[in-house]
Amino acid sequence: MLKNKKIGFIGSGNMATALIKGILKSELVPAEEIYTSDVDMEKLENLSNEFGINIIFKNNKKLVDDTDVIILAVKPQIMGKVLKEISEKVTEDKLLISIAAGISSEFVANALGKKVRFIRTMPNTPALVLEGATGIAPGEDATDDDVKIAQEIFSAVGISVIVDEYQMDAVTGLSGSGPAYIFMIIEALSDAGVKVGLSRDIAMKLAAQTVMGAAKLQIETKMHPGTLKDMVTSPGGTAIAGIHTLEQGGLRTTLINAVETATKRSVELGNKK
Repeated sequence: MLKNKKIGFIGSGNMATALIKGILKSELVPAEEIYTSDVDMEKLENLSNEFGINIIFKNNKKLVDDTDVIILAVKPQIMGKVLKEISEKVTEDKLLISIAAGISSEFVANALGKKVRFIRTMPNTPALVLEGATGIAPGEDATDDDVKIAQEIFSAVGISVIVDEYQMDAVTGLSGSGPAYIFMIIEALSDAGVKVGLSRDIAMKLAAQTVMGAAKLQIETKMHPGTLKDMVTSPGGTAIAGIHTLEQGGLRTTLINAVETATKRSVELGNKK
């Protein structure tokens, strides 16, 4: 789908960098077909030096003019300003993809003052190491080919799933915010290792690898997490004793509440746009 298309990034932050890295590693398009614009010349020069892509300083209109697929990689707070700036250049042959939390297709259409081929996405930070999880929600005027393009791009940095737009706040609460929950779990496991006598370095390595290994085991076997948990627990053993303590502390309820609270917050932020 991306063959012979030019991709433009408005914004050159961490997620844009991750996507550029993934696109090039997957050989979806060559570096000379990728453009990025930003107000920070140093960031642009770093991207150019690292990846050999085209850079455009402070000229989003030119970027839209020169590309076919435009990825809006700016903060939600300035999205309205950026959309108004590029409105005259956004024609029916352009595909817009947003990675900003809370930016709905309705918001984009209102800011541009026109209907547009638009796809809303929510990637997460593991995309930085090409292990991301992205929710993709096509706008009303997006075509099947547009969706395939979005899948190609975000599958280059992990996995992608197609959802209805009303589910994007739930995606944000689960996978968008989820890495923060897992980092806290890794940190807590590491602290626990130190408490029972391990060095910090060893405890951190064991905790992080345990989380990664457990996730990979579930993904590759496709077994239910409860079944995999039962494989670790033996009668009267150490794992079931630890699980008992986790249940006393309300681990499941706390994680469920965290996802629900983050989802509600995503809704609130979207309503403020």
